[in-house]
Amino acid sequence: MTTLPLSPDELLTTTRSVRKRLDLDRPVPLELVRECLQLALQAPSGSNRQNWHFVVVTDAEQRATIGEYYLRSYTDYSAARPSAADEYPDDGRRAATQVRVIDSATYLAERMGQVPVLVIACIDAGTADLPASNQAGLWGSLLPAAWNYMLAARARGLGTAWTTLHLAYERQIAELLGIPDTVHQGVLLPTAYYTGETFKPAHRQPLHEIVHINGW
Repeated sequence: MTTLPLSPDELLTTTRSVRKRLDLDRPVPLELVRECLQLALQAPSGSNRQNWHFVVVTDAEQRATIGEYYLRSYTDYSAARPSAADEYPDDGRRAATQVRVIDSATYLAERMGQVPVLVIACIDAGTADLPASNQAGLWGSLLPAAWNYMLAARARGLGTAWTTLHLAYERQIAELLGIPDTVHQGVLLPTAYYTGETFKPAHRQPLHEIVHINGW
């Protein structure tokens, strides 16, 4: 498929978590998802093991069930955290942004089961229990591939969002999808065509506040 005319910098700075602007009614061709996943596999993995797996869910009943688990988890998560407006009392701009983020996250949580494609990125750890050490090495062999998928999707007119709240019900979702015990889910990537073309770089903390040269 022809990709959008985005420079590398534009692609990297405008690949946003898309929630309210996912088109829930427009089907997404499975071949297009495969194309994005093929690019995902160009990501690095520890010792080049490539022990990642991607479960692509298009079945309506399965998506609805995952959506129910997700909403249940999101509801618990929301109840346990402070209100968005209170998270950054000394930074009005960031507080306002957080209010918008939570509003859009709630919107998606209520509609997760309606998103045309749900992609769950997983990794085979070789054991049913996650290893006690080197968690960075384990997840570092999966998450770059998931980000590659999001970049490839953006370049092809698809929107995605990075979320892990489904993991509260990882076992139930694994049973639903027949995921083996040794394969652990890392991130859920709802995928759909997006509406509008106004993606832009997000406001971030000043570089000097988070970069430390030769020590903290």
